[in-house]
Amino acid sequence: MKKLSKFFLMVGQMSRFAGRYFKEVLFPPYEFQELLKQCYFIGNKSFNLVAITGLIMGIVITLQTRPTLVEFGAVSWMPSMIGVAIVREIGPVITALICAGKIGSGIGAELASMKVTEQIDAMEVSGTNPFKYLVITRVTATTVMIPILILIADLISLCGSALVEMLKGGVTFQLYFSLVFEYLHFGDLIPSFIKSFFFGFAIGIVGCYMGYTSTKGTEGVGRTANEAVVISSMLVFIIDFIAVLVSDIFYEL
Repeated sequence: MKKLSKFFLMVGQMSRFAGRYFKEVLFPPYEFQELLKQCYFIGNKSFNLVAITGLIMGIVITLQTRPTLVEFGAVSWMPSMIGVAIVREIGPVITALICAGKIGSGIGAELASMKVTEQIDAMEVSGTNPFKYLVITRVTATTVMIPILILIADLISLCGSALVEMLKGGVTFQLYFSLVFEYLHFGDLIPSFIKSFFFGFAIGIVGCYMGYTSTKGTEGVGRTANEAVVISSMLVFIIDFIAVLVSDIFYEL
């Protein structure tokens, strides 16, 4: 019962933290310089990891799937099947989990160390709003940049899959992508793109909340980074589950 009550208390506090974000993001002052800096750091620092993950993801999925389709004489369905799978589900979720591990833990550890060294308290004393400067900029940056990283990962995954098909099946890049986009519809692209914004927001808000409310001194920095990854990864799966349910209801209507 104690753990359950602690869990619901954390959910309530995190919801209140998110509500404060929506309340303060609409009103000045706006920290555009810090926002651009965070967007650069999140995009630039994560690009190589996301690109390599996307390439390997496309290659591995194609190599694992191709023998089965060859056995049933359905290898011509490979581009459309891989394209829909990556764009709708695999690409957004895997990339969001990678970002939760790298970006979420980084934000949590950074803010926790600032909390421990009393830098946040010093900002409040100096008249600066630390919530606007530290939290709003980082959450907004993750909400904007993670969907872009997901789009890049999807494209690189498809390029990796096309490379395998070119080497094993003699399919050109032009033919591969024409088959992919022939079977991709807005009903596949729009839901996956929309949920990627929720992935980014969840990763940012969890990392900022865990760091901003960190306790127990330097010991809490490592614990904060670990909990930020675990909670944000769990939220990614929950958001994806809800998005799939909403998409199914939409298609039935």
